[in-house]
Amino acid sequence: MKVIVCGAGQVGFSIARYLASEGNDVTVIDQRPDLIRKISDSLDVKAVVGHASYPSVLDAAGAADAEMLIAVTHADEVNMIACQVAHSLFHVPTKIARVRAQDYLQDEWANLFSRENMPIDVTISPEIEVAKAVIRRLRVPGATELIPLANNTVRLLGVRCNEDTPVVFTPLRQLSVLFPDLSIVIVGIVRQDRPMVPSPDDQMMPGDDVYFVCATEHQARALAAFGHEEPEARRILVLGGGNIGLFLAQYLEREFPHVSVKVVEQDRARAEVVAKTLSRSIVINGDVLDQEILEEANVGQTETVVAVTNDDENNILASLLAKRHGCQRAITLINKTAYNPLVSTLGIDVVVNPRSMTVSTILQHVRRGRIHSVHSLHEGFGELIEADALETSGLVGRPLREVRLPAGVILGAVVRGDKEVISPRGSTVLKAGDRVVLFAASGAIKKVEKMFSVRLEFF
Repeated sequence: MKVIVCGAGQVGFSIARYLASEGNDVTVIDQRPDLIRKISDSLDVKAVVGHASYPSVLDAAGAADAEMLIAVTHADEVNMIACQVAHSLFHVPTKIARVRAQDYLQDEWANLFSRENMPIDVTISPEIEVAKAVIRRLRVPGATELIPLANNTVRLLGVRCNEDTPVVFTPLRQLSVLFPDLSIVIVGIVRQDRPMVPSPDDQMMPGDDVYFVCATEHQARALAAFGHEEPEARRILVLGGGNIGLFLAQYLEREFPHVSVKVVEQDRARAEVVAKTLSRSIVINGDVLDQEILEEANVGQTETVVAVTNDDENNILASLLAKRHGCQRAITLINKTAYNPLVSTLGIDVVVNPRSMTVSTILQHVRRGRIHSVHSLHEGFGELIEADALETSGLVGRPLREVRLPAGVILGAVVRGDKEVISPRGSTVLKAGDRVVLFAASGAIKKVEKMFSVRLEFF
């Protein structure tokens, strides 16, 4: 597949890397020569310096025979116009644009991106994706990651182990013996920032981040097995009143009437806008790193602090200050992956990364065939894939013990019909039409394609 990626920033670089690693013909456009030079030196892609929405630049990038355009520059308007030009002049079939400004995304303007007006097939708002991810974490306090799958009948959960976690030092094969009625499959472990696909003889250790798949109805029991039975927060402090903070506070006001919300925003004008927009939340104008401001917000009596300013360092430090003052849990927005190894040792409970969420969302629309969702885990560790097993698939019609799964592939769950969730065992026989949730390490995705009649690859 020939793909044009507009924008060579962090998101554009990540998308280009994923696509190029799968053997696609990728061209990246950006105005900044330094970014283009970096991407040319790092990836096997064609790189073009220029304005991404100019017809001459898109023509030079090969838009005439491109099958997809992904516009993720820093300017919403450039992204939108690039899609319009790609459609009107070059007839590019699929256009994806990142749109940050919420005014474009209001329900009353829903027709804006229709084929007759501004033909964009998929619009992605990182701010909304981050806010939704934070809300999922708030609903399940013990989880560091939560991804609903198969119409929410199955979930991937991430948890952090410590010395008191009941299942540490237990071989994974013994989990089904210890919890015979609990259907969970551990698909990944991150130890000291190094991801691994576990074998049945591996053990979970204190400090590990563990990813597992379970039926949604077993979620509470699964978390209890890992020692997580925390109640939902009733007092939440949001640090940062930008798009994410405001969207989050609005959602909490609307969906959680029993929850008390306070927002701290440093910019006075923005704080006034947030205060006028919200109906019952308390908005405090001040520095999130100011101890007096945190005390005014009563941070010591707050169960969860959500740090979503536009500065990673402020988010990290504010989260640590809040916990030092007695806050029980910190959810922290961090863009820079360089901080990942420090997070668990510092005491931050949950990290949300807009870049990785945007990449995962785009991947869901790039894949084709009977692929319902794709989620990237831990910076390229692998992908959680939800797909239909068709009659011609090599997985169908025989016990799984007879199927030679490629190294790095773990079946997490099988959903049959609307609600029946099957935890894969050696005797399990898949049927055509089953929804399969599997994890594939990055090096195994090509091999996974052969397990299905539709190819699990980019076009």
